[in-house]
Amino acid sequence: MTRTRTALVIGGGIAGPVAAIALRRAGIEASAYEAYDRQADGIGGELMLAPNGMAALASAGIADEVAAAGVPTPRMVMETGAGKRLGQFEDLPGLPTSRTFTRARLYRALTDAATAAGVRIEYGKRLVGYLDHGDRVIATFADGSTAEADVLIGADGIRSTVRGLLDPAAPQPRYSGLVGLGGWSRDAGLPSTDGALHLAYGKKAFFGYRIGDDGAAGWFANVHSAEMLTAAQARETPPAEWLRRLRELFAGDTLPALRLLDRVDPGEFVNVGGLQDMPPVPVWHRGRVALVGDAAHAMTPSSGQGASLSIESAVELARCLRDLPIEQAFTAYERLRRARVERVAARAARVNNDKAPGPVGRVLRDLLFPVAMRTFYDQERMFGWLHRHTIDWAEPVGRAGAAPRS
Repeated sequence: MTRTRTALVIGGGIAGPVAAIALRRAGIEASAYEAYDRQADGIGGELMLAPNGMAALASAGIADEVAAAGVPTPRMVMETGAGKRLGQFEDLPGLPTSRTFTRARLYRALTDAATAAGVRIEYGKRLVGYLDHGDRVIATFADGSTAEADVLIGADGIRSTVRGLLDPAAPQPRYSGLVGLGGWSRDAGLPSTDGALHLAYGKKAFFGYRIGDDGAAGWFANVHSAEMLTAAQARETPPAEWLRRLRELFAGDTLPALRLLDRVDPGEFVNVGGLQDMPPVPVWHRGRVALVGDAAHAMTPSSGQGASLSIESAVELARCLRDLPIEQAFTAYERLRRARVERVAARAARVNNDKAPGPVGRVLRDLLFPVAMRTFYDQERMFGWLHRHTIDWAEPVGRAGAAPRS
């Protein structure tokens, strides 16, 4: 198969724009196609890019402009609902600082960077099928239009249309047992957390919060639910009712949750429904089509790595297509990425279980966590493999791909 000259990128979230930018940097003409008819302004809550995610943006040449859209978040504080500190994690020395973004601002920064790089982004283009002709691939959209290129990259998220077309037997998203809620609180009268993200194991639910110097706070809650609720089903319950339930869940804790919940504007309430991830996806590529980001390796927010790993994968895919014929490039890309992302996903699944233990498990966790931190904790050993991962853009990709680094 020949080298890649053109690419269709399906999806305009996080992985899609980064893949298109990196492909353009690799000398491949890339265009992006987003199903929704407009940019995702004002949609979604907060998310963090870890040091490895920021480093991957640097490999794509867009770290500075994207970083400006977020706020530095160099530490995480783990605590109980009673306010007992379980441990603290700092960014490792010598690495880019973790940054927290509103999802809408991150989307805007990435799409602006893509446009500046010469990427054409078309909205209202919902993929319904593609044909791989062996020498080119043709995408068909719901409006009847088509587009043609050397390769098609599926960056269309956890409910990927491309994944289903690529492999009709692909697994479906898997429910974590948690519902994700969140939003912003204004003027709660609480002090700044000085750049720290606090993660608290309440008696009945999990609560995360970050308070800025201006007093505005971003927060989220993970609530156990035996029943899987889609986003649409969860939103059938009005924000005011969800907020009432959250106040009940956190009433027995000494967290600032109640003060923050009392200051939530219902119009800024975020409800994503049941949190899901993907089991290992057997088929990442076939012919001239490949998956990237959540389409290949979606994980729950408990990983703290979903967006960062999507950015890493997008950059690696572009680097492989730059240096190798298409079939070899896709094989090398999967070799570079699969073991790493599946390791992180398995770790996130364990964290999900810790967020919703029974009464005995909660007591044991709160007793043993500080002991483990004092006795066994080594931040470099625990996080070095994850956060120090870098992509050397200038390094050529070998035919089989470099040996996985984690």
